[in-house]
This record gives sequence, structure tokens and C-alpha cells, in this order.
Amino acid sequence: MSRFPATGPVPSGLPSAFRQLARTGVVHVLAQATARGYGRDGKSWANMGQGAPETGPLPGAPERMRALHFDCDDHEYAPLAGLMETREAVAALYNARYRRGKASQYTAENVLICPGGRAGLSRWAAMLDHGKVGYLFPDYTAYEGLLETVGLSVPRPIDDPRLDDPTQSAAALAEAIDAQGLASVLISNPNNPTGRVRSDEELAAWVAVARETGTTLALDEFYAHYVFDRDEPVSGARYVEDVNEDPVLVFDGLTKNWRYPGFRLSWLVAPKQIIELLASCCAFLGGGTMRPLQRAVLPLLDPAVADQEALVLRTHYARKQKLMAERLERLGIRVDPLPRGTFYLWGDLSGLPEGWNTALGFLERALDQQVIAIPGQAFDLNPEGSHAADIGAWDHHMRFSFGPEWSQLEAGFDRLEAALKA
Repeated sequence: MSRFPATGPVPSGLPSAFRQLARTGVVHVLAQATARGYGRDGKSWANMGQGAPETGPLPGAPERMRALHFDCDDHEYAPLAGLMETREAVAALYNARYRRGKASQYTAENVLICPGGRAGLSRWAAMLDHGKVGYLFPDYTAYEGLLETVGLSVPRPIDDPRLDDPTQSAAALAEAIDAQGLASVLISNPNNPTGRVRSDEELAAWVAVARETGTTLALDEFYAHYVFDRDEPVSGARYVEDVNEDPVLVFDGLTKNWRYPGFRLSWLVAPKQIIELLASCCAFLGGGTMRPLQRAVLPLLDPAVADQEALVLRTHYARKQKLMAERLERLGIRVDPLPRGTFYLWGDLSGLPEGWNTALGFLERALDQQVIAIPGQAFDLNPEGSHAADIGAWDHHMRFSFGPEWSQLEAGFDRLEAALKA
């Protein structure tokens, strides 16, 4: 387990057949905030913790969906792998963005539609055999529970400082695969929580390592639109040579990149034989994705519409990143370097006064000011105690989200600044 003390209330009278499962960092912190009145005390909280974007209209962005139409046919079950037209639309989007001029093209057979991002990840994990899955840290908190509870795989950390060097990370990955016998590797790119984005050259080299070793590379690309120093989204799909041979899986969806978290609609793009396998587990893991919603979102997947949304997001969130970095600096929280992507900043608290300069201390004091942020320890993934407790200890870091509207965040910073000066 991660070293984050997610020791929330334990259900009483739980039968012996059940096991305890620690909350993820975000869920635990939100539970603490709720116990202090968040969502029911009438106060204006600043939620810098939850990874949720603005969901309303943005200037220049495509019009937001406001209605959902049902036909009588939509009362039927949806196919387990998704409606054919939705799968075709996702494949066409990836081909338009990342496969122009390439002989190997994605088709509907390469796409699985899922009821949410974690549902897609769970279906992948459920079908893994007893092999070892490599993970990096810090990374998305939900990976810990996923790797502990779903499937037969054995989680293994990849701990090599060369992973932070774009010119050496692929070699470090290849050596870890060989030394540990890794069958799969799971990473988020752009990274949650740090905002790091792997360079094109680095990502191409990672895909090549997967191709050469036969190790499955699972890429969580849910923040692919939030990359601020380029004119297009980032994806490992660009560097796949043969879409049905290279063992590369790409996870994405409408949650972050299209700003529809409430739709719970995602997809997995992968070799068709993997999609066929994963579709079979949908029968016992969630079933098919809501049929009328799959039809309704087809216009959002048009390449021109998707690219316009991505353009507006890059501009809007680059401005918000700058504003948040400035406010964190005013508080004495260091962000260095400024990340290339996501809507998070990975802040170093070590320069703050005593009591504020540790993640757990900051959390308690921030909650007193109706401000929510996530302690760094929550991202110190350690499923099944698979790495030593002294590795990846981010006791002096917090993840701050600039996903919500800026007015909410600014009010929270004002309260934090006043408390620090008191």
C-alpha cells in the first residue's frame, strides 16, 4: 500500500468474506473535506484536489451538449465492445491525428468503448495473466487499487533515475523489462500528478522497446489535449508500426480531453486480438456502454470538432497554469520546472513555515481554510508492498489542480495566503 494514511472509517459488521480496501488519495481527502462540511455547509470551497475540468462553455470551443435523444432502439443492450459507428469514429479520429500516410490504419476492430476510464483499465487488468506489470511513481492513485485487486498479474516498480532523462529512459525501460521479466508496463502520459510529458523521441523509443521485447505498453492518455508547448495532442499511437502487431494499448475518453466527466465514456485502442479478448470480459465487468450516449457523442469525435476543443483547452489551461504557478510562488510553494501538460502542479512545500511544510500538515491547515489538495504520498504507488517504504516518499509535495473555474481557485489562494500570514 502507499504510505498515505488513508485510514477512513471502516464499515462496522462487515462479514468475514470481505476484505478491506484503502481509499485512494483523492477519495480519502474528499471524505475528510466532506466531514468538515464540504458540499453541505454553504461555504465556498476551493477544490484543488479532484481531477475535474471546467465543464461549461469556453470561448471558441465547440458548443456543449445539452440534450440526449432516445430512440426506441436505444432501450436495447449495447454491444459489449461498443456500437460499431462509435468504434469507427474513434478509429477515424486516431487515423486522422496520428496515422496519416501510414500503411497500417486503425479500424473499428481496434477499439473498445467502455463506461469510464477506470472501467477500461479494469478490463485490461482483469485479462492479464500471472505475468509482472511494471509501474512508475509518482503516478495516478487508482493504479494501486487496480493492480492489487484486479486480475492475476504481479505489480513491480521500475525505479531507475534514468527514467527522468529523455535520452536514457528507453534504455532504462528495456533493462527493467529484461531484469524483472515484465510482461506489461503501465504509465500515464501526460503524467498525473506531475504534468510531465514524454517527448516525441522518447515516446517513439518506448513504443520501439515494446515492439522489440513483446512487452505490452499500456498508455493512459487521458490528458493528451492538455499539452501546452505543441499544436497537437500527444499519443503513442503515432509511433505504432503495425496496429495489430505492436503491443501498444492507448486509453482515453471524454472525461478530461472533452470535459465531459459525467458521461463516463472512454475507449481503448489496441491490436484487434486484444480488443476481442477484452470485449469478452465485459460480460462480467460492467456490460456495454450506454447506447444512446454512444450515438450522441459521435459529433464530438469528428476530427475538426475534437481538434477545436483541444486548441481551446491548450490556450485556456496554459493561462490558468501560469496564474496558479504565480499564486503558489507567492505562498512560498516551489514548482520547478513548470510542467508541459495536464491541469496539475506538483508543488514543493519544503520552503513553507513549520506545520505547513509537510504534505499532511498542509492538508490539515488547507482544509481549515476550505481548500482541498492531495498529499504527495498518495501518488507513491506501492501495490502489495512491492517496493521499499523509503522509495518515492513525497512528504513535502502536494498536487494542486487548476481544473475548476479560476474564481473558485483564486478565493482559495486568498484564504491560504491570509492564514500563512496570520
